[in-house]
Formats: sequence, structure tokens, C-alpha cells
Amino acid sequence: MDRTITFLGRSLKLSISQRAQAQLDRLAEPLFLEMELYFSCLIRKRVYVRESTDAPDVIMLADKLMARFRPVVTETCAMRDVERDNPPVKDMPITHPERFFPHWLTLDYCRGGWQADFGYASGTVASSV
Repeated sequence: MDRTITFLGRSLKLSISQRAQAQLDRLAEPLFLEMELYFSCLIRKRVYVRESTDAPDVIMLADKLMARFRPVVTETCAMRDVERDNPPVKDMPITHPERFFPHWLTLDYCRGGWQADFGYASGTVASSV
């Protein structure tokens, strides 16, 4: 399923595979995707897939699918933290957050796990989560 939705005032192309949609239909509660844009020594993007959230500013994208965009920053630049799954981060205040919102988001379910990605140019490449 491909469709364009409004996410925080901008267009977002949402692509949900048939496998992912079938798995979403089996869930009792909505799935939560957190699109994290990480600023430190480098810029990294990652989608965390969670089964619940108490995070603020969550948006319903589709039936049983919620998402949030979260830019974060580290307090120091330590290369040892780059490869860690959960380096210490804090929310990054952005003057014009709409300039950083993603243009597309994909969701798939493959080999017993969720796969999601987001980006800013056309085309998609899924990454495991």
C-alpha cells in the first residue's frame, strides 16, 4: 500500500508492504515507529519499532500505525558511541523542524521482524530494525 499523507504539516509518502499490513491487522494495539535523526560526529537515521509508547507528539499514520519524528543530539562527539544501539542522546531543539521532516517512510515485515526506513530523496532502501 502506497499513499501520501500529511505528517506534521508536510507530505509523507507511506509505503506498507502486504506482509506488514497483514501483520498490522493481527495486532491488538497500534505499532509505534520512531524516526530518529541523530546528530553527533555524523548524521545517522534510524527507525525504532515499538509496540507501545508514551512519547509526546505521536501521529496516527494509518489504522494500527503511529509514528513520531525525533531529532536528537549527543552532548559529546565520541566515535565509540556511533555504533552503539542506544547512545546517550537528548532531544535537539530545531528552529525550523519542518525542514528536517522525512519525505518517505517504508514498513515491511520479513523473517519474523519489522523492517522500516525513512528518507529525504526518492527511492527506498529498507533497513532492519
